[in-house]
Amino acid sequence: MHIAIVGASGNVGQRLVAEGLRCGHRVTAVARSAGTATEDGVTWKTADLADPEATATAIAGSDVVVLTVRFGNTDFAKALNSVRRSGVGRLLVVGGAASLEIAPGKVLLDQPDFPDFIKPEATPARAALEMLRSETTLDWTYLSSSMMFGPGERSGHFRLGTDTLLTAADGKSHISYEDYAVALLDEIETPKHSRQRFTVGY
Repeated sequence: MHIAIVGASGNVGQRLVAEGLRCGHRVTAVARSAGTATEDGVTWKTADLADPEATATAIAGSDVVVLTVRFGNTDFAKALNSVRRSGVGRLLVVGGAASLEIAPGKVLLDQPDFPDFIKPEATPARAALEMLRSETTLDWTYLSSSMMFGPGERSGHFRLGTDTLLTAADGKSHISYEDYAVALLDEIETPKHSRQRFTVGY
């Protein structure tokens, strides 16, 4: 399968590139500053989501596009337009935990103790999910992380959920970049959440 990863030089993007290669796929890695990086199975391309034409050209011909970007710095409507213009019909989006429910009808982002410093990223991330929910052209999937999301082990052992925050037996809501990448590649290879959001955690 040919996978295009937009935002491939970021923390999550790097793990997605590595997992894509591990699974035997061909990867087009797209970044604003792709440089001259070379790796077997990876083609690096320079494009900025602020330029829909350049992005569409970079990802054209792939089977699926993965978008992993900072929502606070991204015009998500423009990003979706880039994917549509590319002719690629399938999109997976790397999302955060803030739009998940902690109880029926209670969204994490809306709680009084939600940290203010995270809101500039979490608020547009939720808006992006809502935009996807009204999307009729693309076959999209939005994968929310757990609350704690950072570098760690690639264990291959985790749980999946839908719209509710996952909490482990230790009381924490967490997932490593590496296991998140495993879950997302699993979804690419065996789609189970077409036009849905789902989440992953320990």
